Amino acid sequence: MCLYTSGHSSLIYLQRIKNTMKEAKYLVKDLYTADPSAHVFNDKLYIYPSHDFESGVPENDNGDHFNMRDYHVYSMDSIDGDIIDHGVILDVDEVPWASRQMWDSDVAEKDGKYYLYFSAKDYNDIFHIGVAESDTPEGPFIPLAHPMRGSYSIDPCVFKDDDGDYFIYFGGIWGGQLQRYRNNKAIEGGAEPADQEPALNPIVAKLSDDMLEFAEEPKQLLILDEKGNPLLAGDHDRRFFEASWMHKYKGKYYFSYSTGNTHLLCYAIGDSPYGPFTYQGVILTPVLGWTTHHSICAFKGKWYLFHHDCVPSGGKTWLRSMKVVELAYNDDGTIKTIEGTK
Repeated sequence: MCLYTSGHSSLIYLQRIKNTMKEAKYLVKDLYTADPSAHVFNDKLYIYPSHDFESGVPENDNGDHFNMRDYHVYSMDSIDGDIIDHGVILDVDEVPWASRQMWDSDVAEKDGKYYLYFSAKDYNDIFHIGVAESDTPEGPFIPLAHPMRGSYSIDPCVFKDDDGDYFIYFGGIWGGQLQRYRNNKAIEGGAEPADQEPALNPIVAKLSDDMLEFAEEPKQLLILDEKGNPLLAGDHDRRFFEASWMHKYKGKYYFSYSTGNTHLLCYAIGDSPYGPFTYQGVILTPVLGWTTHHSICAFKGKWYLFHHDCVPSGGKTWLRSMKVVELAYNDDGTIKTIEGTK
């Protein structure tokens, strides 16, 4: 848990037990890679990051300088072994509806087929979520001619529950455009709620049997404080900003996310993939760089946090490098906080 005030500089962590694992390690040195989504397929670890490069777009609060154009996939036989780059699996020029900014993605497998879910802007500069298909986790992936119907915003994460149902989580404010929507409809002059109003929440929907569309009307995933009240928009140390991720541990659902401008990875726990979720604390304290984005994956009996920072690029926020560190739980199911600067 943590105590907070309105300013990030005054944030005080009351960590139950700090994670004393070895330091995080960088995974790729020849490319800038970010937003890693990690999964185990066929007993191998596969990581699907976005691909940063120096496009020359000036930095701004809408994130236009994060001007990625393609995706690679990497695989590892062991967490300490070599990492293999399988090359480009999808390029923006291959997506009929997409114009630019191939942001965060995720991959799911069903019945031997693999589905890449990605966020990109259309030719009206509006973010949508696209789907591409492959017969192997290494790709290449063939995109559908149109984005998912009714999709908007960024950062898709797909979670397979124990009963075989698949759920997609998405959304991000500021450059992620979530503030432009209410009840899945675009609104004029969209803005964040006032500080004392409930915060914008991530969006969740069950996927259709063919994995290509929403099976239902998307709905908000509520994140509550310890008293059962929705987190407020002014609570920048705990409210959702972007980077949805879902995993399950000992029968509980763990929804983790980035707080954006306060640079924390936080998590909340619930009893259903739809929530509500109760805020629990901080997974990762701030790293060097503006964004914080992650995934959590179990591999060969241990849990790992995949994330990124900007140390190798000398602090250029749009040139990030993915890394991995072991993640650990306390006996009560809470997650041990990891120091981002380690």
